[in-house]
Amino acid sequence: MRPSRARGFTLIEVLVALVVMAIMSLMAWQGVDGIVRSRDANQVRLEQTLRLETVIAQWEQDLASLQESPAVPALTCDGQTLRLTRRTEGGLQVVAWTLRPETANSMWQRWAGPAVTTTTALQESWFRTQQFQGNEPGQLRALSGLDQWQVYFYQGNAWANCQSSADVTAASGVQRQVLPTGVRLVLAFAPGSGLNGSLVRDTLIAP
Repeated sequence: MRPSRARGFTLIEVLVALVVMAIMSLMAWQGVDGIVRSRDANQVRLEQTLRLETVIAQWEQDLASLQESPAVPALTCDGQTLRLTRRTEGGLQVVAWTLRPETANSMWQRWAGPAVTTTTALQESWFRTQQFQGNEPGQLRALSGLDQWQVYFYQGNAWANCQSSADVTAASGVQRQVLPTGVRLVLAFAPGSGLNGSLVRDTLIAP
């Protein structure tokens, strides 16, 4: 009896198998690529969120450290720049938060002057903030991707634009600025910045 001859694969069967393997490989690659893209996007959003939280924490710390002084105002805002005087280790420090226009969107910047102990040095630091161009030494690029920002002060049981006239009081014949009891920060994020909508943060000012 003659042994049966083993039957091999035909050319068509081999080609079909190769096509099926190619399709499965393509589907697997697309799945892996989607996972990688999703992971990268989530990582970017996480970094942006952490950056935003860090910047807001610094903003609130500056407001929590406000220090009144007869030499310069403790807190002022002209719509573009918010200036404040804060107590810090080694003396008093002038801090300026400002929004600078960039090519696609705006950059929120923070400048902190040196800690000083004399009236003259404090006034020089304050007046220096009124001549900023945005590239001064010590200027920190805090947050990018902003469309605009607004600051409101809580005075007289109501929120008002920070550019409104500040309240003053007379003590011992000397006029003194009355600090607001709260500061509201509104950040509007630019389209494509990775952050959507706007952020509203209220900060209580300690008496």
